[in-house]
Amino acid sequence: MSKIVVTGGAGFIGSHIAEKLAKDGHEIVMIDNLDNYYTPELKKQNIEIVQKSGDAIFVNADVTDLNKMKEIIDSTVDYVFHEAAQAGIQISVEDPFKPNNVNVTGTLNVLKASLDAGVKKLINASSSSVYGKVKYLPFDEQHPNQPVSPYGVSKLAAEHYCRLFYEVYGLPTISLRYFTVYGPRMRPDLAISIFTQKMLHNEFITIFGDGEKTRDFTYIDDIVKANLELLETSDADGRIMNVGNGNRISMNDLSTNLKLIIGASSEISYVNAQKGDAEHTLANIELAKELIGYKPSVGIEEGLQRFVEWYRKFENSLRIQKTRG
Repeated sequence: MSKIVVTGGAGFIGSHIAEKLAKDGHEIVMIDNLDNYYTPELKKQNIEIVQKSGDAIFVNADVTDLNKMKEIIDSTVDYVFHEAAQAGIQISVEDPFKPNNVNVTGTLNVLKASLDAGVKKLINASSSSVYGKVKYLPFDEQHPNQPVSPYGVSKLAAEHYCRLFYEVYGLPTISLRYFTVYGPRMRPDLAISIFTQKMLHNEFITIFGDGEKTRDFTYIDDIVKANLELLETSDADGRIMNVGNGNRISMNDLSTNLKLIIGASSEISYVNAQKGDAEHTLANIELAKELIGYKPSVGIEEGLQRFVEWYRKFENSLRIQKTRG
């Protein structure tokens, strides 16, 4: 078994990866600064879940602190899953400096610490936001990168640093471009969380724009499987690849599906589209199929059913709070 560091280990995706690795018998170190972008209470619950799953410790630390990263990622660490990031398209539009500091400088710090420690491999969480303006669909990895938000720019810069650390310094890295990940424990500021919370109480929901923007929603279990496959192969070293579902759905259809699952009567209020929000996303996943045998197993209907069931069960303990505004 290996010693594995998961940055952002208290967050949505990071905690799921850490949980599965702990269950598989690995020694896990979760790094997270418990940023209050959304309530830290949810992250503390995630930490407890991971620690109950196996050999896992939590370290409250910030990836922007190079010395701290060097202290934690030492010669005893075999692998690093870099999930820490300042998420949120809109917060990046309002304040482009924070995502740059966390997502670019923070990634550079984790890469440097991993290189110095002799880590076997670093898997970097990237985003479909690096594509931005649509030239064609589905997005393959050769699609032009024209991000439409500072967040997208920061994730693209992080990808380039990962590539350079592989090509120049010899540190095996892979960047996975996630497409709109959802599922149990997802962030409370994302559409599926917000819609579900409001629909369970038949409250109005808000859709930005006309509701015809589309997203390729990817269930968390498929994201975790893709990450763990990278421990078993070197075929993807130095590469960048999409990890999506390979299907897209409009926000209007998403809300309709959720209303049917929940049995809600919520009405929809349409407001102006938000700046920095991409029109469409859709993943071409052929490269991931070729390199790691990736095959998404959970479609949107099943995924929404699973999420709603989970949310109903844990709603009282979630203590969801509005993050901003």
